[in-house]
Amino acid sequence: MGAPGEIRQPAVRPKLRIVRTPRDETIERARRVLLARHYAKRTTESYLHWIERFLVFHDRADAADLREDEVNAFLTELAVQKHVAESTQNQARAALLFLYDQVLGQPLQRVDNIVRAKRPKTLPEVLSRAEVQALFKELHSVPLLVCQLLYGSGLRLDEALNLRVKDIDFDRREVTTKRAKGKKDRVTMLPETAVEPLQIHLLRAKNVHRKDLAMGLGRVPLPFALNRKYRNAEREWGWQWVFPASGYFTDRNDGIKYRYHLDPSVVQKAVHAACQRAKIAKHATPHTLRHSFATPLLEAGYDIRTIQELLGHANVKTTQIYTHVLNRGGHGVKSPLDGFGI
Repeated sequence: MGAPGEIRQPAVRPKLRIVRTPRDETIERARRVLLARHYAKRTTESYLHWIERFLVFHDRADAADLREDEVNAFLTELAVQKHVAESTQNQARAALLFLYDQVLGQPLQRVDNIVRAKRPKTLPEVLSRAEVQALFKELHSVPLLVCQLLYGSGLRLDEALNLRVKDIDFDRREVTTKRAKGKKDRVTMLPETAVEPLQIHLLRAKNVHRKDLAMGLGRVPLPFALNRKYRNAEREWGWQWVFPASGYFTDRNDGIKYRYHLDPSVVQKAVHAACQRAKIAKHATPHTLRHSFATPLLEAGYDIRTIQELLGHANVKTTQIYTHVLNRGGHGVKSPLDGFGI
């Protein structure tokens, strides 16, 4: 205790020093490269996830100390112990190749001595026309409109949510997806049924955008740093999202408030709940509607190459899988039982 009347000074706590490990530095470097090269948000998150899992798996702080043998061991463990799908293992492999080639500048020589995960021979889930109608009756508002584009245009969910106003051509009845899967643009049809609801939706969205502008907001993130080249593009109506989110987010780099597009989980949850209300026994997701887009076109006799182009498949073999789910029996062969007439 101090002397009587003495004023005690509060103890000064030492500042905590945050120590960044080489692993943290590697992940941060990878994040910067992914953003600089304009990788999709989901791809960026996936690659960073696999890079971190790889480093944690080997309990080593510096990725430069890990080479081909360690990469092979990690990928093999995913197949043997974790029983991941082939696509998951391929995704992890791509992330690690990106790490060593694009981030560390130390390309790996061989990443082939691994146990490959086996691709399950499963057919895509497809909804019948009656099931799609039942599902749509249970959907409302924006989720319904999004799902109409998935089924009517053959879009992937992220492609639909990444649409900008300028990507919709009502006169030509076309939808253009920019830098879709494989970083390719493609054009697909705009369903006649969706034209009027989509126009009404965009009028409402435009009113919200006008109010945002009046408050000094109204910005959306642009690809390829176009906001540097075109100063006002991020506020222009043509660059706004077709399906904007209800709120804003603040960019941690520049502190600017932007409006992002609708979160995929909103549509996913809506489809799940609608399937339960419609009593659809099949495991249906938004992507199921894309599968269901291809089958009626094949049934109608459209050329498979045309369907391949509309879906944006790099290989026609991917499109050919839909020929196995047509409502024609085993392989388009009529069952002998149907010939009895009983």
